[in-house]
Amino acid sequence: MSTIMNTYARFPLTLVRGKGCRVWDDQGRVYLDFIAGIAVNSLGHAHPAMNKALAAQAAEMLHCSNLFHIPKQQQLADRLADLSGLNATFFCNSGAEANEAGIKLVRKHFHDQGSKRRTVISATQSFHGRLLSTLTATGQDKVKIGFDPLPAGFAHVPLNDIEALKLAINDQTAAVLLEPLQGEGGVNIADASYLQAVRQLCDEHGILLMLDEVQTGIGRCGSMFAFELAGIRPDILTLAKGLGGGVPIGALLASDQVAAAFGPGTHGSTFGGNPLSCAAALTVLAEIESENLLANVKQRGEQLRQGLRELASRYDVIKDVRGQGLLNGVELHIEAAPLMLAAREKGLLILMAGPNVLRFLPPLNVSAEEVDEALATVGAVLGGVTG
Repeated sequence: MSTIMNTYARFPLTLVRGKGCRVWDDQGRVYLDFIAGIAVNSLGHAHPAMNKALAAQAAEMLHCSNLFHIPKQQQLADRLADLSGLNATFFCNSGAEANEAGIKLVRKHFHDQGSKRRTVISATQSFHGRLLSTLTATGQDKVKIGFDPLPAGFAHVPLNDIEALKLAINDQTAAVLLEPLQGEGGVNIADASYLQAVRQLCDEHGILLMLDEVQTGIGRCGSMFAFELAGIRPDILTLAKGLGGGVPIGALLASDQVAAAFGPGTHGSTFGGNPLSCAAALTVLAEIESENLLANVKQRGEQLRQGLRELASRYDVIKDVRGQGLLNGVELHIEAAPLMLAAREKGLLILMAGPNVLRFLPPLNVSAEEVDEALATVGAVLGGVTG
């Protein structure tokens, strides 16, 4: 009997080593990794700059707690402020924690204004984490079963339906919480025009726009943040996954006006923003810039989508190909699980995003040759399924 709680439907695979875009199992078999730790391994595996930064920081200090000033934490906050235009950052350890902190900040902001606004509106099919507040904000009922009573103060509307959002806003509404591209919910893109309309609607009603970029942020969609693609800026932004390149770190960013609601004792995190995680995040941001990875994400993402669309023209089993940058999905007319398993047997690791969608999340530095290799494997899998 395993001594680990049975909270994951694990693949029958034990990975023991990685290098670049490839991983090896305990039997010595190599796989092309288009999961990247679920959009976490931004620089792939065992990146030389990451290895060097982590070894140097581990030799200096791992943790000292937020009772003291942490130089690398300040450097990282400064860098994120420069990149996002949001000048205040709180560090934690995961996307769920960042979203929890954001929800708390929204409510404290309106409390301090003497307002009764507390409700957060999010989208159906969204995913915001597995803490009680964040799974309540999540627009998927399956993650909520067995965890009642759930916290009050949440509502849901369909993505890209601005009229439904207008109808949902009332004098209790405090914020709208959206993913610019729903990763877990099916690789569903929030239209730029929709996000622009939401931003305007929030301004008109004096409520906050909070964007969950836990999966889409830090270059994943071809810009540092996906909100840039719509030409807007949120009041609150959450990050995690790719920020640390494999080392746990989450971040809540906010405008100065909104961030003022948090003071000493209002929120905290023992491990958040420790020297090791900040060293990792600074390295990720530096390598994205020095290796021109945003351009690579755009080019390899377009290459991947074009290849998938070419496969769609040959195989009727594909219903749709969609995505941005290197967060892409293939919607099928059949269940996705058999194709995902068949791809793994052929040496390609991919994910699902719901029962009928295959999800592709390679590292940001994936090569053109590796994308072609993945496409060839998907083509072979489709050929096997269709006869």
